[in-house]
Amino acid sequence: MPVFESQAKMYEVLGTLFNLLADDATVGPKFNAEKINLQFIINDPDGEIWLLNGDPKPTVKLGDQGDKADVQMWIAGDDCHDFWLKKLNLPVALAKKKVSAKGPMAKVLALLPLLNPAYAAYPGIAKDNGLPV
Repeated sequence: MPVFESQAKMYEVLGTLFNLLADDATVGPKFNAEKINLQFIINDPDGEIWLLNGDPKPTVKLGDQGDKADVQMWIAGDDCHDFWLKKLNLPVALAKKKVSAKGPMAKVLALLPLLNPAYAAYPGIAKDNGLPV
């Protein structure tokens, strides 16, 4: 059985996490400086999470937005959960095809050091939502 029991649960958990990143005083402006829109296409359960360049802060959107993404990333829900628990390293996941990506990945990889607030918050968010940590 997948970690996220439904699309609604996935959106609740990951939406909380991505909004935390967008609201962060350091992460938000640095993400906006990259001038990219990210689309995460997740399967099992199926869904999309968008992190869009915005003013004054990035915007998080859930579901199909009909927008054009600069970077698209495909990942299974369980692998996404493991990534935020720091059990899955993005460069290794890309090499092993656990994550597929399209777009200027150098920009995305440059943002990885900014994810520390999310790494710190995710175990608590997951636990609060009854997910294994």
